[in-house]
Amino acid sequence: MSDVRDDALPTLAPPNEPARKVGRIKPALLLHEDHDLCPGCGEPVAIRILLEVIEELGQERNAIGIIGIGCYTAFTSTMDVDLVQALHGRAPSVATGAKRMRPDTLMFTLQGDGDMVNEGLQEVIHTAARGENVTCVLLNNGVFGETGGHMTSTTVLGQRTKNSLEGRDAGRHGHPILIGDLLAPLGGTAYAARGSVHDAPNVVKTKNMIRRAFEAQLEGRGFSFVEILTMCPTGWFVPTAEGPGYLDDVLAPVHATGELKNGERLVGTPQLLEAARAEERGRR
Repeated sequence: MSDVRDDALPTLAPPNEPARKVGRIKPALLLHEDHDLCPGCGEPVAIRILLEVIEELGQERNAIGIIGIGCYTAFTSTMDVDLVQALHGRAPSVATGAKRMRPDTLMFTLQGDGDMVNEGLQEVIHTAARGENVTCVLLNNGVFGETGGHMTSTTVLGQRTKNSLEGRDAGRHGHPILIGDLLAPLGGTAYAARGSVHDAPNVVKTKNMIRRAFEAQLEGRGFSFVEILTMCPTGWFVPTAEGPGYLDDVLAPVHATGELKNGERLVGTPQLLEAARAEERGRR
C-alpha cells in the first residue's frame, strides 16, 4: 500500500502548470517586507506571526503596540498598527498607563532581551506582579543585537559575545536570567510561554502562544507574556545558515521552550515546577 497522498504533487518531473499565487504572501498589517536587518535574523518572522494573530483575532483597529529600543524598532515604519515608542526598558510601564486609559484596547509591548531583561527588568516584573492586563512580547537572541552582539542578561553560559569572547563565565559574568521562569509563578500572570522561530514547527507553536496570550488579555485575565527565541547570526559570529542550528543547540537547552503557565496551572520546566512545589510546601 502506497503512503503517498492522492493529492500530492509529483516531483519526479517539472510541473505541467506554471506557479500561481494561492494566497496572501504577507499579513495586511505588514506594509512591506523590506527591512535592513541582517541576513538570517529571526525577528522578521516573529513580527510577521504577531501581526497575523492580530488580524486573525480581528483586532487590527484595536491594537496598540509599545515598542522598545533594539533592532526590531526599525519595524515601526512597516507595521500598520498604532505604536508608541518607549524609552529603553520602559515599555511595560508605558503599556500600563495606556491600558488603564484605554482598557478596551489590545495592548502589547515588543522588546528585546537587552531592553527588557537588562534595561527594564524591574518594569516587567512589577507589571506582572500587579496583574496588569497587557501582553509583553520578548524577542530573545541572547545579545544586544543593535550594538553588534554584546552580552545581555539572557546570554547563556559559554556563549561567545563581543564582550565575552571566551564565552560567558558564571564567575565573571553571573548566570543567565530565565525571565519567563521568573514571571510565570507571579500571581498576576495569567499566561506565560517561551517559543522559537528557528524552524517551521516552532513557528506554528509560537504563533499559537501569541494567540493564547492575546486571548488571555481580551478575556481580562491579567498579565500575559510570550518570549520568542530568535536567530542573530551576526551577533553570534556564525554563518547565516548556521543560525537556526546554533539557536537549537545553544540557547534552547537553557531557555527551554513551551508553555510555562496557563491560568492557575504552572507548566513547563522542571525547575519552575519544583520552585512552585517548594512555595506550596512553605505555605503548609
